[in-house]
Amino acid sequence: MDLENTVERARRLRALHAEHRPLVLPTVWDVWSARTAVEAGFPALTVGSHPLADSRGASDQEGQSFEEVLAAVRPIIAAVDVPVSVDLEAGYGQRPADLIAGLVGVGGVGLNVEDTVHSEGGRVRGTQEHAEYVAGLRAAADDAGVPVWVNGRTDLFAHAEDPAAVLDEAVERMRAMERAGADSVYPVRIQDDDELLAAVTGAVGVPVNSTAHPVAHDLERFRRLGVRRITYGPLLQRALTDAMTDMLGAWKA
Repeated sequence: MDLENTVERARRLRALHAEHRPLVLPTVWDVWSARTAVEAGFPALTVGSHPLADSRGASDQEGQSFEEVLAAVRPIIAAVDVPVSVDLEAGYGQRPADLIAGLVGVGGVGLNVEDTVHSEGGRVRGTQEHAEYVAGLRAAADDAGVPVWVNGRTDLFAHAEDPAAVLDEAVERMRAMERAGADSVYPVRIQDDDELLAAVTGAVGVPVNSTAHPVAHDLERFRRLGVRRITYGPLLQRALTDAMTDMLGAWKA
């Protein structure tokens, strides 16, 4: 994919975030799911690390190398004419400049980056450490001349026994990512907690991304809580798994 086209897609993704409240980015994992989502009318997509790994018989949490992920997402991006963001987990041990170069090289125009470093025993980056990684991504994208959308993810709520107890720390972390150049922030595992979602959306100035289940959740609820960006993580693939299991059940001998 040529650089001019990639830059145009990146600009389009940025405009979509301003036009839609919230912007729903269906989480896809192969060419079929990507084309299906586009045919359903969605103007942008994201590739999820978990469903991508499942579709390839690999494990999530950086069970694939960066090179393997790039090889897998290249045909997905090439198969559709809409902007595509890619979940790049904690960065696969790559320097920010190399992560951006690889992403842009396959036509990706957005990314998720999380603070759980799976390649280092699942440790969680410190607030400043993760902010510095985000800042490196922002600088590398600027140097490449591609306005890559950086979605800074924190797993603090997911790791906490009591998610409410880490709210202040999580907000501090998201604000640090915002200052470092993140275009949106993504606190995972609070999609069912109205109070925490409202607290987070009211505490930061950039769009907040929430995971959603395409059947169990309601779009209007997320809009009411101030969520401005929605992705499905592995939940769309799981919903399809449930539907397929039900359909096939009637055909068992």
